[in-house]
Amino acid sequence: MSHGGGRVTAVTDGAGDLPDDLTAAEAGMWQAFRNGSVYDLSSGDPVVDDPHGGRPWGGARTVRARTVAWLLLDGPPALSGRVASMKLAGVQISGSLDLAGGTVVPYVEMKRCRFEQDVLLPEARFTTMRLVDCSVPRLEAARVHTEGDLHLPRCRFHNGVRLTDAHIGTDLMLNQAIVHRDRTGRSIAADGMTVGQDLQAELLESHGELSLRSAKIGVSLSLRGARLVNPYTRLALNAPQLTVERSLYLTPAGVGGHALSGVTPARGTRIQRFECRGGIRLDDGRFGDAVDLERARFVLTDDQELSLRRVQTPELRFLGEQPLRGKVVLSGARVINLVDRASAWPAPGALHMGGFAYENLVPQGPFPLTERLRWVAAATAEYAPEPYERLAAVLRSGGEDEDAREVLLAKQRRRRETLPPAAKLWGYAQDWTVAYGYRPGRAAVWMAVLWAASSLAFAHAAHPPVDRQGHPPWNPALFALDLLLPVIDLGQVGQWQLSGGWQWLSSALVLLGWVLATAVAAGATRLLRRG
Repeated sequence: MSHGGGRVTAVTDGAGDLPDDLTAAEAGMWQAFRNGSVYDLSSGDPVVDDPHGGRPWGGARTVRARTVAWLLLDGPPALSGRVASMKLAGVQISGSLDLAGGTVVPYVEMKRCRFEQDVLLPEARFTTMRLVDCSVPRLEAARVHTEGDLHLPRCRFHNGVRLTDAHIGTDLMLNQAIVHRDRTGRSIAADGMTVGQDLQAELLESHGELSLRSAKIGVSLSLRGARLVNPYTRLALNAPQLTVERSLYLTPAGVGGHALSGVTPARGTRIQRFECRGGIRLDDGRFGDAVDLERARFVLTDDQELSLRRVQTPELRFLGEQPLRGKVVLSGARVINLVDRASAWPAPGALHMGGFAYENLVPQGPFPLTERLRWVAAATAEYAPEPYERLAAVLRSGGEDEDAREVLLAKQRRRRETLPPAAKLWGYAQDWTVAYGYRPGRAAVWMAVLWAASSLAFAHAAHPPVDRQGHPPWNPALFALDLLLPVIDLGQVGQWQLSGGWQWLSSALVLLGWVLATAVAAGATRLLRRG
């Protein structure tokens, strides 16, 4: 039998006999493979047995990669009543394990093993493969296919992982893995990957760009407690057009216990937040249940973004720490429930949400309307009506009509600042009088105040009649009201002559009456259009 150019000569007196050029360590592995048992070469000293440490393991703990490949691709039959499987612990594999294009039928599980060179699995097919707490220079597994799981927990990959267009039948597990970038700057390149159930990367430590462009996850994607660091380029998580059938979790995880996957950690367990030092791109993503950013920490530079452009999800839980730099972009996103916290949103100028559509607001903690209006203002460096109108519509649908009117009033005030001086002056007049029609009762108050004050004033005015024959009795209250009400004639104004300051006062009342009436009409028209 042969593989990869290396020849293994078998003794010819039986299919189950040992090949004659195996080392002692390989002979033990060969027997354990046929027996389906664990082949453990650990010394028992945890310092020496650490696959990531610098202690040499020597030939007694070393097997050749080509021998491992031979067993996996074309190994001997299992012993009677056993199932052949590759279960290694504390073993060092010399040379490059090359299974490219092969079909591996036996179950594979390697724990605390040390690979001297890259593991090459492009287009290989497995049932289930587990590498647990192993040291691997690089895992090259583009288009790998597994019927079951691919588990890589606690492994350390020194030059990246490639899973481009991989197909994982059930779960992909990267919990507590440490992955350093490859020559292209990527830590994990998994563009186009398909995972049948969950992708668990809890407490993952990624140094470089984690790329999941156009990946499809059958259930949930968990990055609980993960730490993504990429000071080299703009993105630490690059996942446009990502599809997750359930939820994306960028949330805390318990450290030191087994309570990952969202289970409440035991008392005393240290909590580690999700932290991203670098940009995040989730543009055009589709998430069936939620995007959860509970307590997430984003450390961005001025030119980096947390980008959720055109994301679609029933629920966005924007509950992380406020990013101190960079931008948060929600332009074109569509959600049903926006669950947020006032302190989670960035400062003015760092939030962009043009075309952001949401149907319900579910604030966590105090989020008064004044803060919500500042939130909208922070997202519109230049005046744009749409964010105000969206907020007003959501408040109105929730029965908060008074708050909705306040939002639309704030929209008019923001618009006023963009107008030329004359229009701006008219805007101030509408605001002072009837609050752009959103507080129509204010016009009545103004009218009553002006009427009372002018009635008292005109009671002291000289008022010779225009015609000494047939004029009505002098009534200062009716005279003042006749001046204030445009169009309506109460039969007072044309009957009396005023001079000096009284004439100026009467002219001012006529002008104020027209201003009030016009403002009321403009406000009523706006309200009717809105209705």
